Amino acid sequence: MAVIAVVGGPGAPGATSTALALLLAWPLRPGRRVLLVECDPDGGSVLAGALEGRVEAVYGLRNLAVADRRGLLAQTLWEQLIDLSPDGGGERLLLPGLTDPAQAPGLAYTWEPLVETLQGLEPQGIDVILDLGRSGAAGAGAVLARRADAVAVAVRTTLRGLSAARPRVAALREDLETAGTGADALGLLLVAEGPYPAAEVSREFGVPVHGLLPYAPRTARVLSDGGDTADRRFVRSELMRTARTAADQLQVLIARRRQRLAPAPAPLPVPQPGLPQGAPAPAPHPLAYPQHIAPPVAPQQPAPAPFPGQPQPGQPWPSQPSQPGQAWPSQPSQPGPVPFGQPPFGRPASGGAFPGGLGEVLRAR
Repeated sequence: MAVIAVVGGPGAPGATSTALALLLAWPLRPGRRVLLVECDPDGGSVLAGALEGRVEAVYGLRNLAVADRRGLLAQTLWEQLIDLSPDGGGERLLLPGLTDPAQAPGLAYTWEPLVETLQGLEPQGIDVILDLGRSGAAGAGAVLARRADAVAVAVRTTLRGLSAARPRVAALREDLETAGTGADALGLLLVAEGPYPAAEVSREFGVPVHGLLPYAPRTARVLSDGGDTADRRFVRSELMRTARTAADQLQVLIARRRQRLAPAPAPLPVPQPGLPQGAPAPAPHPLAYPQHIAPPVAPQQPAPAPFPGQPQPGQPWPSQPSQPGQAWPSQPSQPGPVPFGQPPFGRPASGGAFPGGLGEVLRAR
């Protein structure tokens, strides 16, 4: 359905735990899947955290840079995925991130082909969640946030967390407006640790709130440091319930944005009377007027009286007089220039065209 980018910031707001909660709570219809991609340039944390090191760090994002240079990016992408589905059904997948921040410069020219490849997974029924971490939405990786259908910034509702996130949200909103799909893609995922309500935070930041997650350190530790994600208490926890609500809100937002950004459909042709159903209408003449608009008709001017001695229309001028002593018929004189001092045609000789004189007009202006 879409590509969703989750952005963090200073103060450890929990972007990776939020993205992982969205992955596990994302609503899936039959035949659909969801993929989490760790795109944090500072390195991924799911392998050593939620997976507790049970999977070797031989898979992941670092292998895609070489594959992109060889033209094998799409094929190699599937070879790097790890199944995180509680039942092992392959519905919730993970692409692990970098194991060393020094590997990030090698991906500078791979971010854009990667996001294009991820967008191409939608016809296959795969939604994508991007964990951009603290710095993934800036620099070479800014294209990830710009191409996303929705961008959610994880923020703790403490004074320290809000103060650190405010300039970052403002810069991200400006970048999405000028180089992305629009500032309306931006929103907040609040972690309710502090006393500030969501409505006040949304008003001060000037962006909507996509979800409000509880401050539940014990439950969140399963996502950050490992635990049983199939446990009934974890699945029914408040954190996972609110994550499902946030996922639903994100899907509604994306559907509305796509409907607004979609091009308008072409108007349907109007059937003409007298033509059979489905028959093509005859092409109009290039100079023909529309049927509902009558062409302009020039007013008929009265014919001028013939000049004395002038033949009727269609008769030639006589070459000589018809009788002796009769004068030659003269040609009608052409209109000459208007004599000096005589008013031109259509203007009175006096100042009648400007009642009160030109000075009155100027004073009226």
